[in-house]
Amino acid sequence: MATGFFTDERCFWHGGGNYAFTLPVGGLVQPGGGLPESPETKRRLRNLIEVTGLAAELAVQSAPLATWQDMARVHPDTYLTAFRDLSQKGGGELGLRTPFGPGGFDIAALSAGLAKGALMAVLEGRLDNAYALSRPPGHHCLPDFPNGFCLLNNIAIAIEAARAAGLAGRFAVVDWDVHHGNGTEAVFYGRDDVLTVSVHQERNYPLNTGDFADRGVGAGIGYNLNIPLPAGAGHRAYLEVMDRMIVPALTAFRPDVIIVACGFDASAVDPLGRMLCSAATFGAMTARICDTAAALCGGRLVVVHEGGYSEVHVPFCGHAVLEAMSGSGIHAADPLADTLVKRQPGPAFDGFVSGLIDDWVAALG
Repeated sequence: MATGFFTDERCFWHGGGNYAFTLPVGGLVQPGGGLPESPETKRRLRNLIEVTGLAAELAVQSAPLATWQDMARVHPDTYLTAFRDLSQKGGGELGLRTPFGPGGFDIAALSAGLAKGALMAVLEGRLDNAYALSRPPGHHCLPDFPNGFCLLNNIAIAIEAARAAGLAGRFAVVDWDVHHGNGTEAVFYGRDDVLTVSVHQERNYPLNTGDFADRGVGAGIGYNLNIPLPAGAGHRAYLEVMDRMIVPALTAFRPDVIIVACGFDASAVDPLGRMLCSAATFGAMTARICDTAAALCGGRLVVVHEGGYSEVHVPFCGHAVLEAMSGSGIHAADPLADTLVKRQPGPAFDGFVSGLIDDWVAALG
């Protein structure tokens, strides 16, 4: 038994199309740069764990592509067919900021397959916990509309595959990507067997989702929890949210397994977020999730990589997560740690965030 690390070089070969930052090239938008969703953020994480020696302590492996049946439990055949056909014709774009090149359909199926493989291995008892280095990411993808760099909903596909195999009945998804996990929310919004929790920067992306008041519909009322933090929230705010909102929500739900939608774009140097987290923040949040999983569901935990766009900082944030998951003594010191400590918000801002959390906790009863 060990911590699994699911990765495949083919995922880094996903192409991002003709973009400059988040804007399609054309008119007065000059070509250059490409999408910020670059393979290097994830490849450099894999490189770092190899250089530090942490990889030798993990069960590093790939996984098969998600099957059509796997994907069709979440996405309609019409969408999958359009995606596959456009991929075979050389690529294109079906949604919003989701370009792909030749073979993009198979690469996205592989990304979902890594998430599925990680979840199945943990639920079958072959691994203690597991990390899936999935690319392209998945948490923004709606059943029939890809957006925000996400072409398939990797975590939803993995959950439905595990359910179909009879491996678990209650799933909790904790999303700490800086952007709202709107796709995962949409898939499970009317369900009471999947708890979806998203802590994110308010009104970042998407602009019109992620409100605290959005708690689910029908049978799903109370099983969706959004925590929209103001820009500038840092280490202390994220840990207060974990302790006062996320861990109690997990404890009340008592899942069979916890899945983390793990974006690193709440990093203080991320180009697509305005938060102030460090590698220590992600390590501390992971430690809390590991303890909670141990108490509630036999330690069954799967972490699926989502966003994070600083090629320098993402690897250190990811290393901190894997240190906590594996219990390794191998440490990769965050080169920005001293700077980020000095940038943390002061008592007035922390007090303001604590007041928001007080209000949210009171509303939850």
